[in-house]
Amino acid sequence: MAAPQPGIGSWYRLSGGDTFEVVALDDDDGTIEIQYFDGAVEEMDMEDWQSQWEDGALEAAEAPEDWTGSVDVEMEEDSPRGDPSEGERDLRASGLDNIDLFE
Repeated sequence: MAAPQPGIGSWYRLSGGDTFEVVALDDDDGTIEIQYFDGAVEEMDMEDWQSQWEDGALEAAEAPEDWTGSVDVEMEEDSPRGDPSEGERDLRASGLDNIDLFE
């Protein structure tokens, strides 16, 4: 069976049980950048991807229930993401108000 083309954001599992997400593809170099759940990043050749899939050492997997483990994201349950009223800085660009150009 031919290996499926890896998709950015898709999750896979190695035969050892380690799950990883495809985070980048480089068609020119023929490489796939993967990130394991623990945050470790690794590069894999397309040829390795093909052979591991054909050998059954690689399979599609569901994203972990808590996929934020690899990116250290802490979500507040009570406040929506980016709500500046909850003490977070508002990172949106604003006008040039309060800038004194002649100082």
